[in-house]
Amino acid sequence: MNMHKFFLTIIIILAAFISPAFAQFPTGGAATPKALPGTAGDQTPKGTAKISGTILDSASAKGVEFASIALYNKTTGQAIDGTVADEKGKFSLTKIVNGDFKILISFIGYGNKTLDNIKLAKGQELDLGTIKLASNTKTLDEVTVTGQSALIEEKVDRLVYNAEKDIAAKGGDATDVLRKVPLLTVDLDGNVSLRGSQNIKVLINNKPSTIIASSVADALKQIPADQIKTVEVITSPSSKYDAEGSGGIINIITKKNSLQGLNLNVDSGVGNRGSMLSLNGSYRKGKAGFSLGGFGRGNYNTKTTTSLDQSSIVDNVTTLTNQTGTGSSKGLFGQYSLGFDYDLAKNQSITAGVRYGVRNMLSQQDLITKLFENGKQTSTSGRNVDTKNLSGTVDANIDYLHTFKPQQEWSVSTLYSRNDLTNNFDADILNSDNQIASRQRNLNKSINEEFTLQTDYQTPIKKNQLLEFGGKGIFRKVTSGYSYLLASPTGEYETEAGQPAGDLLYHQNIAAGYSSYTYTTKKRYTFKGGLRYEHTFIDASTKESGSLGVGNYGVLVPSVNASKTIKGATLKLGYNRRIQRPGLQQLNPNYNASNPQNITIGNPKLRPELTNNFEVGVSKNIKKTFVNATFFGRITNNAISQIRQPSDSISGAVVTTYQNIGKQHAYGTNLFANVAATTKINVGLFMNAFYSTLTGQTTGRDGLSREISNSGMNISGGIFSQATFKNGWGAQAFGFMQGNTIQLQGKQGGFGFYTLGVKKDFKNKKGSVGIAAENFLSKRYTIHTELNSDLFNQVNNVHLYNRGIRLTFSYKIGKMTMDAPKRKAKSVNNDDVKSEGGGQTQSGGAAPGGGTPK
Repeated sequence: MNMHKFFLTIIIILAAFISPAFAQFPTGGAATPKALPGTAGDQTPKGTAKISGTILDSASAKGVEFASIALYNKTTGQAIDGTVADEKGKFSLTKIVNGDFKILISFIGYGNKTLDNIKLAKGQELDLGTIKLASNTKTLDEVTVTGQSALIEEKVDRLVYNAEKDIAAKGGDATDVLRKVPLLTVDLDGNVSLRGSQNIKVLINNKPSTIIASSVADALKQIPADQIKTVEVITSPSSKYDAEGSGGIINIITKKNSLQGLNLNVDSGVGNRGSMLSLNGSYRKGKAGFSLGGFGRGNYNTKTTTSLDQSSIVDNVTTLTNQTGTGSSKGLFGQYSLGFDYDLAKNQSITAGVRYGVRNMLSQQDLITKLFENGKQTSTSGRNVDTKNLSGTVDANIDYLHTFKPQQEWSVSTLYSRNDLTNNFDADILNSDNQIASRQRNLNKSINEEFTLQTDYQTPIKKNQLLEFGGKGIFRKVTSGYSYLLASPTGEYETEAGQPAGDLLYHQNIAAGYSSYTYTTKKRYTFKGGLRYEHTFIDASTKESGSLGVGNYGVLVPSVNASKTIKGATLKLGYNRRIQRPGLQQLNPNYNASNPQNITIGNPKLRPELTNNFEVGVSKNIKKTFVNATFFGRITNNAISQIRQPSDSISGAVVTTYQNIGKQHAYGTNLFANVAATTKINVGLFMNAFYSTLTGQTTGRDGLSREISNSGMNISGGIFSQATFKNGWGAQAFGFMQGNTIQLQGKQGGFGFYTLGVKKDFKNKKGSVGIAAENFLSKRYTIHTELNSDLFNQVNNVHLYNRGIRLTFSYKIGKMTMDAPKRKAKSVNNDDVKSEGGGQTQSGGAAPGGGTPK
């Protein structure tokens, strides 16, 4: 790759986007705006009167910085002027004409306050003195409790699930939470799909992690469920987000606080299939805040049984494979974090953090394989396999934010990530007498390193428009070494003849720039459009073959979102184009034959796939019921498809690899209803249904490539209910069913999952105990998969024994006091790699700048 071209491209993009931003920056420090979006601004008639005052927090007596002050003409009801308070809560409105007025004061986290009957004479200077705002939270026994939000909230471009209200997930991990989020499907292995697509990006607090690049399912096991505040499902991302993730983006927001003082939370749980312990502490004094957290989880007693019937045809010989297996797995997961934030000035802040994640998954499987050729049994063999899936992930970030006035801000973000991944197996190969005939070992060590530099700027235009733009550079390096070793029952390991070995070096650098524009009309139409360009530079090579010849490419990604409220119903339209780059496991050329009858190998020559997404949605509150219906279409070309072929070298085996040969079309609907049966009981129902058509290529019996296709319906749905009772008691139930999933060469069977949980809060509100059970009525679940082509047929049954029960305990230590919330520095958001595997619900569309910032 020509590196100077990459640096030149990124410099041009950053310069083009940053220069206009600096041109607009105030030169004398942060200016107090004279007019807020939505007010008359420069069209206000000028007079000689003046109004001033000071806004304080009623509890702490501190100034409420950035509180909004709007001046209304009492006769007409029109807003004629406005401003915001400074860091001490002081404000002033000047050049006001004489007349009768009222003032509305508001800020997030506080109740609104109206000052009525304000009369101004010509030239009068009116000092309103101290005005106190009351927090809309209540403090009970030194624990801050906010008013309950809706379990499900819908915003202009996303659906928000308020996970902090989930009591059954305590003691679990993020997988347990995501199972209950509408639009999402999580299988029993933890693989997540959005509207039937696993081509999604998972972010944690708007930030990526290199661990996601290797496995979303494994990464979710490292996130404790009771530390998750909300889960955002972004179905129509704006151009501010990376173009990656053809199915959409899932953003997991963990719990934070803006409280002063010291606190420590202890959470623990023990069960028949897993245990966990979590310690999270924070300290904040004045302008500085620190946080320290640790989470450990152990899984055990996870048993499976499998059966495989497979037939294949090679050189006119029909081979039938009959395989049975028993297995178990255990794992340790941990996540440790240290965070720091500091207010450099009243309008500037810096945040920094480092997070380390660890995953140690050990699995064992005993296989017995019988081979038949043309109807006659030719061999019986056994294989005892021990697999190690280990990883250590480090994420470190430093972020800076400068706020000039409400909605006008500039940020610079950096992120360094590294994931050391080990995926090895050791196998004892048994003969027909069940004795060890030989031993085999596969070593596969991978390292994924990333460094990201990003800058964003946004500014309001007039009173109802918002302009956003920015630039970004990602420097990514992936290395993977792989080899096969063979040994006698008692001898030393040596390189196995005829088996692939080598080293992959994969450089992927990305230069990106975007611009986004939001416009809101007086009739509450909201339009948000944007354009993003990303240029990818790739240099891929192996030690044995040299350069693989994967070319550079650029992509232009448009996005459009619109919303309108009509008679209480919110209508939404969305279109976006997305790119899906191949993930590490799809690129990795390691020849994984832990089960020699089902072999996988990656393809480092894969190109990205492009997807066009369309959606139309409507939501409405009907008395105590919130209803949402979304209809969507997804068209993907150059799709990365799994291709399965009989092995030329191993009798009866099927080899799976990846190629850019597919087309995928999906059209369907997502339905959701949330019923507030009483003030204490809430019930929700959801259903996802879509028709998918998949087209690709495979090799026929004549040895020639031919087109194949498959299509069918994919249906899933669920129900959940939660209730609160007197004396701190609460209960929650959840059930989910997934139907068959259509694949290019067959289908995968469905499954079910359900949980029930009960929790009791202590009288002092500082702790709780609970019990939760899952799949307690079923001994096991079976996933039945059927795959077929001209050259092979495969029937695979996997039986999972996942009946579980766990006890949980949590306790809070420390005394906290409320502090006015401040905007903190934004952070890097890489959502550009394919992985395996706060508005109101009835708003008329988000105001400019609404939604979660990147």
